[in-house]
Amino acid sequence: MSITRVPAGVVPIVPGAGQESVWDYPRPPRVEPVADRIRVVVNGHDLADTVRAVRVIETAGAPVYYVPLADVNTARLVPSERTTFCEWKSTASYLDYAVAGRRIAAIGWRYRRPNPGFEELTDRIAFYAGKVDEAWVGDERATPQPGGFYGGWVTSSIVGPMKGEPGSEGW
Repeated sequence: MSITRVPAGVVPIVPGAGQESVWDYPRPPRVEPVADRIRVVVNGHDLADTVRAVRVIETAGAPVYYVPLADVNTARLVPSERTTFCEWKSTASYLDYAVAGRRIAAIGWRYRRPNPGFEELTDRIAFYAGKVDEAWVGDERATPQPGGFYGGWVTSSIVGPMKGEPGSEGW
């Protein structure tokens, strides 16, 4: 069951043609396939490139894209000691980028044993758009979800306001 409540004082932007409102996304979150090519670039090289991604959508957040391990250059990633917990998905373990003297801490994360309902995230990695050099959804370069905490990718196809923007701390 999806329950979406818009907090008092929040006025969702009405989506235009071809757009989605983050306020129409479900809570609890949902995993769904992505038709677009998803690409992550660091140091001028593809770190990830796939047409087999899934995205997680959740009320008030930008979509988070998960790339199959088979479509990630995992030789450029090393395990991090960082972990976080999501009430819906489980415990996330993080990965650092480490190549030729450049290290990007917690560039991405994965759920090794996701909770029921999120099994599609097994053997997939999500990347922070704000920590990579380029994050692409189809032919559009994505920007990071505001605030730095959330891993959503913002494109012209979604409208907010979104978690992470000033004043959204209580959402």
